[in-house]
Amino acid sequence: MIPGTRGGLLRRHHDFRLLWLGETAGKFGTSVTGVAMPLIAVSTLHASTFDVGLLTAATWAPWLVIGLPVGAWVDRAPRRPIMLAAAAVSLTLFTAVPLAAWAGLLSVGLLVGVALLTGTAAVFFQTAYTAYLPGILAPEDQPEGNAKLHGSASAAQIAGLGSGGLIAQLAGAVNGMFANAATFLVSLLCLSRIRHREPRAPKAARPRGALAAEVGEGLRLVAGDPWLRTLTVFGAASNLALMGYQSILVVFLVRTVGLDPGPVGGLVAAAGTGGVAGAFAARRVAARLGTARATLVFELGLAVFALLIPLTVGGAGVLFYVVGGFCVAAGVVAGNVIKASFQQRYCPPELLGRLTASTAFLNYGTIPLGALLGGALGTALGIRTAMWITTAGVPLAALILLFSPIGRARDLPTSANGLSADGLSFPRVPRAPVCEAAPDARGTRRRRGRRTPCDCRCPDSARDWCARGAARRPSR
Repeated sequence: MIPGTRGGLLRRHHDFRLLWLGETAGKFGTSVTGVAMPLIAVSTLHASTFDVGLLTAATWAPWLVIGLPVGAWVDRAPRRPIMLAAAAVSLTLFTAVPLAAWAGLLSVGLLVGVALLTGTAAVFFQTAYTAYLPGILAPEDQPEGNAKLHGSASAAQIAGLGSGGLIAQLAGAVNGMFANAATFLVSLLCLSRIRHREPRAPKAARPRGALAAEVGEGLRLVAGDPWLRTLTVFGAASNLALMGYQSILVVFLVRTVGLDPGPVGGLVAAAGTGGVAGAFAARRVAARLGTARATLVFELGLAVFALLIPLTVGGAGVLFYVVGGFCVAAGVVAGNVIKASFQQRYCPPELLGRLTASTAFLNYGTIPLGALLGGALGTALGIRTAMWITTAGVPLAALILLFSPIGRARDLPTSANGLSADGLSFPRVPRAPVCEAAPDARGTRRRRGRRTPCDCRCPDSARDWCARGAARRPSR
């Protein structure tokens, strides 16, 4: 880890530069897939709206199945080898899709299977990656690192979404999967060149049921802390609504609005530029308003513009989608930058894997449900009606933040002072003890409503009583 001088993180930090490049390449490929896979289903396999929603749900379903134990496994092992293995698996699977098409074996079932397996690899990669980043950056560099990673990821997603539509139009949606496979190759090569090596944890004999106990620790960690609990519940509700409309967005733009695949990618990319704007604005707005207030501005204030998306029609009416999508993307990415920096500084490193997995299990676990909900609503009520219902859920979910401790604070806390897995984030601050042996015990002056600590000019036995009394009588 290098000294935490500000600025120039990409220039001066070799390992972060490689991690940034590999992650950016992976996000680009994933964005190409986000357009290519639904287009393969719609234009090549003529899948139904529900099938497209099912395909999106399969990508995120592994978070519900293995998300929690993966967090415990990641905390037990070095993170970089896990990321390398996950990137290699994704590279192989995405290469297999066009090969299967050439062999005449491509089907909706095969696409769903690939989505499930690559989604499983993504669970391992994302959990390990989130826990790995604080190990190579000094705490004062982490906000800059998170902003750069989220900003470049948004830029890569924009380029990938635009490229996905163009590749699908020029070379075919199936061949677009080669672009995704190539980006995972770049990611694999970058990760393999990182110099930082995590210290080997001593092997310890774990009793039967240790994995379940560690998983339970992660859940208690989230459930017992008001800040983590609020952000997790909000993330789950927000992702349900976001994925509800995003899972049917391609169908909406192609079949309802009447756009060709090329313009679809371009429009989605234009809306995605909001993510870059949000990543660069996050730190500045948080410094001016406070991290908690900035979270409300981004996650609630900008989320209202999601209601413009269902108004999209052909011609100039596509601007409704661009403006609405831009604001939503800006709010989501900026909120994620603030949240990521908060969690990395708030949680001890030895618990970060479990925290990441527990929050992701609840946050990402609603994504497949949202995808299925979007597909079901689109089939039952029509695509545009489904878009109205799901986009309305985006600002409604943010009300969770408004009526929580975040809504009453200026800043999110920067440390938990003893955060542990027993569900008690903040150990209660002990009242200043009053030594009964001290002559002025009754006259101890008050400061900010609390008595100042006693000098304890008393015998050792009385001093011991003071320490025990402080531990026994915690204040609220």
